Amino acid sequence: AHCANAMATSKTGSFWLTEVVSLDTVNTVVQGTVDLGAYVDVGDQQALAIEQVDMIVQAYDTANDNYSNSMAGLFTGPAGIGMQLTDLNPGTAFVRADDNTLIASGAVYWDDTNNVASVGPDLFPDTFGKLSESRMVVNDNLYVTGAFTTSALEADRECIVTVRIKARIVKLSTKDWMAIAIQSTAAD
Repeated sequence: AHCANAMATSKTGSFWLTEVVSLDTVNTVVQGTVDLGAYVDVGDQQALAIEQVDMIVQAYDTANDNYSNSMAGLFTGPAGIGMQLTDLNPGTAFVRADDNTLIASGAVYWDDTNNVASVGPDLFPDTFGKLSESRMVVNDNLYVTGAFTTSALEADRECIVTVRIKARIVKLSTKDWMAIAIQSTAAD
């Protein structure tokens, strides 16, 4: 959950966490999990401060075992790819944009006929700014969901979404930690 202006003290410098989901069936939401158990500690009011989230879409050729940032040859026609990062488990579903559990989201549209990729109304990457503006997380996991719509995949192809999370471990005051935990529980 998020608490604006939480007073946090850095315990580490920034580091990156990643999670990958493989999208291989049209209109099927796939979920991945980032385990935060090593970073979040209730007793020490230790949280994860998320500073930035990047979402990268790649084409994977299963026959040749190689990845490409070119979308050409991935889909049989136009497609939309949606991605979200949340701090409570949505299952295999997307959450609405005003959901407090939503940390980051994005959408990419692929026009296969004209060989053009574009972002939609859901822009990314998501950058939160300095530590006092970071997204504070006190839950044990983050959840990545992704899906593509409209078109099928070409033979021997998968759509790969990699979520890169720039974060640091922080110590919160007891009051701030409790406020974030209560907000998170209320959203559950």
